[in-house]
Amino acid sequence: MTHSKSCGRFAPTPSGRMHLGNILCAMLSWLSVRSRGGRYILRIEDLDAERCPRALADQIEDDLRWFGLDWDDGGSDGGDAWYQSCRSSVYETYEARLRERGLLYPCFCSRAELHAAQAPHRSDGTYVYAGTCRGLTAEQIREKSRKRGAATRLIVPDETVFFEDGCQGWYEENLARDCGDFIIRRSDGVYAYQLAVVVDDGEMGVTEVVRGQDLIGSTARQMYLYRLFGFAVPQFYHIPLLTAPDGRRLSKREKDLDLGVLRKAFGRPEPILGMLAKACGLRETARPISLPELAEGFDWSRIPKHDLALPSEILQVVNFS
Repeated sequence: MTHSKSCGRFAPTPSGRMHLGNILCAMLSWLSVRSRGGRYILRIEDLDAERCPRALADQIEDDLRWFGLDWDDGGSDGGDAWYQSCRSSVYETYEARLRERGLLYPCFCSRAELHAAQAPHRSDGTYVYAGTCRGLTAEQIREKSRKRGAATRLIVPDETVFFEDGCQGWYEENLARDCGDFIIRRSDGVYAYQLAVVVDDGEMGVTEVVRGQDLIGSTARQMYLYRLFGFAVPQFYHIPLLTAPDGRRLSKREKDLDLGVLRKAFGRPEPILGMLAKACGLRETARPISLPELAEGFDWSRIPKHDLALPSEILQVVNFS
């Protein structure tokens, strides 16, 4: 294969053992970039270090290798630079750039106050911040700071952001109406996902982002940040999610079909990869198959937009409860 300048990534959060939906995302992101001879990296999104112990990150690496996924940079071999929990000083630099431009302000609103506010909200029930703290005076900020720590919000313009998603198609969102000023740093000092993921993808040269379609609503905010920081915007692919027999989406919290169960049940990765390949339209049958075989002729146009039911072949082997 001819080497290209494309760079893909898998960026899991080690808050629990990966489930089958996480593997589907890793598989498609790997196939997309490897089918074109591109670079692939593994980044660990452990911003909340207390919730994401390093042992779980190591388990993710072991599970990925078991499936045959490899990466050119990142993971434990790459050192601390590939763990978000170790990159706070990097994020501080970019936060300072936003502050210098007058785009940040402290927000003292509690979660209860946000939900009680008469703010507009999106059709999916997500609250849109009404700008309550945007106009606070210096004296008001000092007074509120004595009672509560402040989160940091980024001012957004009344502007519509649009893009062509590689899987879902056309998407657009108005930053002021559909999003509102958003948090880039929590009141406890932990940087928010929106800021960290943009800084990391920009600095690491990521050219394509493959993730679940439940995250498509965060893309406009991130595109705004890419522009503010002068980064090229990657191509996005928001993939369908796997759903349980009762229709809900798989969850690490519920320990839905985690890799421990699947590895014990099947013994080797090829049967699982074959079932996933059939479920997402890459193959007509669920015959066992390896990742290199799947990379041959990989085509995004075959991936459906809608959520996917768990492969029946897996349910016949593994008891889902």
